[in-house]
Amino acid sequence: MDSSLQTPHQPLYRRLAAHYLDAINASTLRAGDRMPSVRELVRQHAVSLSTALQTCRFLENEGWLEARPRSGYFVKAAKRLAVPAITEPDMRKPHDAAQFVGIHEKVSEIISKGQRKIRINLGRAAGAPELYPGKQLNALASRMLRQRPNLFSKQTSPTGNKTFKTVLAKRALSSGMTLNPDDILVTYGCIEALNLALRAVAQPGDVIAVESPTFYGLLQVMESLGMRALEIPTSAQTGISLEALELAMRTTDNIKAVVVVPHLQNPMGSIMPDAHKRRLVALCENHDIALIEDDSYSALVHDGLPLASLKSYDTTDNVIHCASLHKALAPGLRLGWMTAGRWQARVNMLKYAQTRYNDEWSQSVAAEFMASPAYDRHLRQIRTALRTQRDLTADAIATYFPPETRCSLPNGGVSVWVELPTGSSSKKIFEEALKHGILTSPGLLFSNSHRYDHFMRLNCGMPFTDEVTQAYAQLGRIVRDVAG
Repeated sequence: MDSSLQTPHQPLYRRLAAHYLDAINASTLRAGDRMPSVRELVRQHAVSLSTALQTCRFLENEGWLEARPRSGYFVKAAKRLAVPAITEPDMRKPHDAAQFVGIHEKVSEIISKGQRKIRINLGRAAGAPELYPGKQLNALASRMLRQRPNLFSKQTSPTGNKTFKTVLAKRALSSGMTLNPDDILVTYGCIEALNLALRAVAQPGDVIAVESPTFYGLLQVMESLGMRALEIPTSAQTGISLEALELAMRTTDNIKAVVVVPHLQNPMGSIMPDAHKRRLVALCENHDIALIEDDSYSALVHDGLPLASLKSYDTTDNVIHCASLHKALAPGLRLGWMTAGRWQARVNMLKYAQTRYNDEWSQSVAAEFMASPAYDRHLRQIRTALRTQRDLTADAIATYFPPETRCSLPNGGVSVWVELPTGSSSKKIFEEALKHGILTSPGLLFSNSHRYDHFMRLNCGMPFTDEVTQAYAQLGRIVRDVAG
């Protein structure tokens, strides 16, 4: 049997179908191309005739293939996803006054309720375990311990493993950053990096401009630090509104930082155009306001083309770049990093005071894997899988949700942002879905206001099994019932 099909959790015909769907999405098989015949599938993949037939019929039923009499199966033109794009914000509306964050109680309630027995988790923003190179990392980790038996007994570097930081610096070249490894601080994921960045540039009571909607984890950090959030309208196409941000800078006192996710913004999935990035960097420089860049997702952009970081446009050391391997390489490693410009010495000391050193083992394993061709192969594979799963998620939403539903279709990442019919309550939908063992992320988590209660973030990081399809069908029924 083809080794690429030897993964659990799905019937063999679905795994074989996913293999050819990847080829269609990657344009290896294009519209009009002939699909391998049933007998060719049997021979090439060592599967039964029944499995080969099920594969072709599944792809045909899903709209990817068409059967032509006495000719076999052919690839159809790409399906048009019927779900419309989400509504763009009204940039003319004045921004809300900066307010002390009050998100923690809401997040705690949602997380507490979500800890009951869950059948399908559609609420997280992460890939399924099988999308990550677990076996390869396990083998590297074991070999590392054999080769370096004192790995756990030696104290590690305060700012991170030098080899790992050198690999990160080399990788950063593709996004336009020229970094000295000594200018990199290794952290426990991006959330610690954001925490350190905020503590370095602001004090309790200060104002931080954030995207609206924004990742609730950032709002939690700000609340824990006693800082105030100023929510700036944000487009699902181009990111934070520069016009609204500039107005806020002119009319609001004590803004100390702007925090943005320029690539695959969480939760909307926008990718900021390069011209927009240049203007944003210049705007923050001109107003002497720190710009904090959260770059957790750029490695998962579907086409894999390098994207210029905000830091690449920084000429005054005013940009703090924060990144993570959590989404792209391995959620279990909890590895992040940052380079903090003129605040580098301060974040180094804050890190030392707050959590001391990261462990050497995980950094060494990540360094060796990322320095090899295996890492780029992994990224190509996970991008292809996520593209397929995004399209299937959008199809499921278009099929099962009310026709007024809208949805972002980000060019990568692990989630979609769904706009529900007016009057819907994502909190009620969340509670009803839990009764069926389905977890969602209600939109009210992503803002201090209630303006996103008719939105939800849904995960597209999981392979589309029959159980996942049924979960979307059930969720669609719940949305229809709540929307009335």
